[in-house]
Amino acid sequence: MKISATIITFNEEKHIKECISSLLPVADEVIVVDSFSNDKTAEICKSFKEVSFFQQPFKGYGQQKNDALEKCKGDYILSLDADERLSEKLSNEISKLKETGPLYEVYKVSRINNYYGHWMKHSGEYPDYKIRFWKKGSVLWSTSSVHEKAVVESSSIIGKLDGDILHYTTSSLYTHVAQVNKFSDLAADGLIQSGSINNAILKMLLDPPFIFVKKYIVKLGFLDGFAGFTNAIISAHSKFLKYAKYIQKKRSNNQ
Repeated sequence: MKISATIITFNEEKHIKECISSLLPVADEVIVVDSFSNDKTAEICKSFKEVSFFQQPFKGYGQQKNDALEKCKGDYILSLDADERLSEKLSNEISKLKETGPLYEVYKVSRINNYYGHWMKHSGEYPDYKIRFWKKGSVLWSTSSVHEKAVVESSSIIGKLDGDILHYTTSSLYTHVAQVNKFSDLAADGLIQSGSINNAILKMLLDPPFIFVKKYIVKLGFLDGFAGFTNAIISAHSKFLKYAKYIQKKRSNNQ
């Protein structure tokens, strides 16, 4: 069984070397689709002989990933984001599947998120299951403007792998806030494209405190210390920004 790994990139020089290195013990090829990075991403990727490096204009996260899938030659696909890595346990598990053959066409994998150097084991952050390993042709990515999802194209039973994907989501409050500002803008655009939504102002007022209470109290985010508190606050703020930007954009479009 041959495995193709896929990654999409834009200015990922901080993460891409470790991401690729974690894939090499299990992947027969690594497909990188880059959106014309202007840092050292391309240089780093091309330094690996196992990497096939492609560049194209950014078409949205889901479409970029689908374009990467089309370039894969392997029997199974392993998908990572550039800020993710395979844990040693997950790598060993996939290696065994290469020897014995997978029992399922599609597998979900738990992902553990790292905020400011802290592994989030509460706050509703873990286990953050994602479909990331599948038989070629079994999965495509949704093409929503943000938070693309792996859509299973068959009626296959979904298996589960025990190891974790290590997700180095953000290293500081500054980058976390910048990230939220970017993605809330994309989310607002997605709402505009999907048509009008009801009670946007009410959602803007009520959803943020609900998100904070859910993450920090109900999901035990307080056990994650400073990272748990700031993550709950910023997640609530992200929800506020999503609807506030939607309202502002909608009003601007109607003028």
